[in-house]
Amino acid sequence: MSRARKRYADAWSAIVDLLAANGVDTCFGLPGDDLELLRAFDSAGLDLVPCRDQRNAMYMATGYALQSGRLAVCVLGKGPAVTHAATGLLEARESGAPVLVLGAGAPERRRGSGGFQELDQVAVTAPLVRWAHRVGHPDRVVPATVTALTRAMGPPSGPVYLEIPDDVRTAEVVVSGPAPTLPETLPLEPTAVRSGPALAALRAGRRPVVLVGGGMRHRNDEGVVERFAERLGAALFTTASGRGAVDESHPLFCGVAGLYAAAPARELWSSCDLVVSLAGRLEETVVDGGTPWPPVTVVQVNIDPGGLSAEFSGPRVLGDARHAVLGWTRALEEDREAEHTDAAEKWANRIAVARKAMSLDVEGEFMRAAALPGIRIPELLAALDATAGERHVLVQENGLQDMWSYCFPFHVGGGSIVPSEQTPLGFGAAAAVGVKLAAPGHEVTAFIGDGAFLAARADIAVTAPTHGGVLYVVLCNGGYGWLDAQRARLGLDAERYPFTRPGAPPPVVDGSDIHYRVLRDKSALTDEVAAARRFCAQGGTAVLMVPVAPDDIPPCISDAEVVPQ
Repeated sequence: MSRARKRYADAWSAIVDLLAANGVDTCFGLPGDDLELLRAFDSAGLDLVPCRDQRNAMYMATGYALQSGRLAVCVLGKGPAVTHAATGLLEARESGAPVLVLGAGAPERRRGSGGFQELDQVAVTAPLVRWAHRVGHPDRVVPATVTALTRAMGPPSGPVYLEIPDDVRTAEVVVSGPAPTLPETLPLEPTAVRSGPALAALRAGRRPVVLVGGGMRHRNDEGVVERFAERLGAALFTTASGRGAVDESHPLFCGVAGLYAAAPARELWSSCDLVVSLAGRLEETVVDGGTPWPPVTVVQVNIDPGGLSAEFSGPRVLGDARHAVLGWTRALEEDREAEHTDAAEKWANRIAVARKAMSLDVEGEFMRAAALPGIRIPELLAALDATAGERHVLVQENGLQDMWSYCFPFHVGGGSIVPSEQTPLGFGAAAAVGVKLAAPGHEVTAFIGDGAFLAARADIAVTAPTHGGVLYVVLCNGGYGWLDAQRARLGLDAERYPFTRPGAPPPVVDGSDIHYRVLRDKSALTDEVAAARRFCAQGGTAVLMVPVAPDDIPPCISDAEVVPQ
């Protein structure tokens, strides 16, 4: 019996057909000269978000993937287009975002001849992705695409790079029989973990802490992590990348660990006797960020061997953190000896005291802010929370003053999308577009500095008419506050090294699809934010510029002594 044959006029048509068959409906990017790709998108009904900058295209795709948990697609040209996107590839890798990057490439007959935009792009991208491959023949287009999709989704998930050279791109692709399907994931029914060094450590802990990493995003259905923390009697922290993975209104939640922890949370952490790290990499801002780690057992669980740190003593578990949590919870629920009633009650009281102290510190900060001129960042965060709907996402950067949004309990509730430990400039500003497309029913707010806004400004403007709905809250200090703080710490001349220009006017943004305001009046702050949210609800893009004082620095950052006092 002959197998059915399907003919595609070019490689892009075959690839886009596979993408559509696997649920992809939105792509991001800046293609090169090969606009046949756009024709293939139109035929398949896929939407391309056209970008002006390849980095921003990668950030948008990463934001989409992190918010949705689904595959995102980014399309690029060749040569400098690929190197320009490298920063976005790095961020996607560190965030574990499933992104398929489709790149053009010089034809085989021109390789080694100094052809136009010729570059060994596989060698460039390989260190930054889970898999990099150049398709060498039209017969390999479909199998290579399926492999790329499989590797991007993992586990562990991450970006992949697939290069389609010009000679392959323009050739007819013939597929015999049905295309190979993506692997089936068999559901596992977790059972109680009966033994092992990790369970023994959990049973022995009297003052435990659960630290949730970014790998738990989309793995905490039904609140399994919170249930585990309750059964263990543990204080609940996240890494910066783990924001949004747990319910931050939970009575055991104590904020982001390490550098971003409030003083009462740091004191609590320093007195724990066990740390359970779930799907995190124990990055530097957690480990060396100002909160002293006591010499305690650290139980790590990660599905990626590369995510298991060798710097700590304690059991290391290679596997799905969700399954581990479910199995440990069942074992602890069946284990009456693990209750340690007196010790558990004392630790629960200490957690409650720390949370109360953090709330009192926040009240004190608001009182201090009210007595100061101009809008202070805690007041701005309060206005954002007060005007937010039930479903909202805060997309963050990692500059000096936008770090306020990392500091619990100044920002509570809703989801969060946070850059990885790489913290590339402009990530949050561009990623917010992808987040909004992934979650059209959510309010999406990008909380960013003016340097980050300027890095993404062109793409914010070009996407506003057709892919709007994002509220940009831009903290304006005239440049890069973190660098200026380090300059001041070393006593360097501000005129010679002008990392910020206080008082510089914020950049103007024009367009009928953009609601633009400069906020200076405390009394009108909440009304202005509410008006901007209403504009976004109608599909527009709102930009609120907020001039900020150089000394408006989160207490946790000041306490860590990484900026001058």
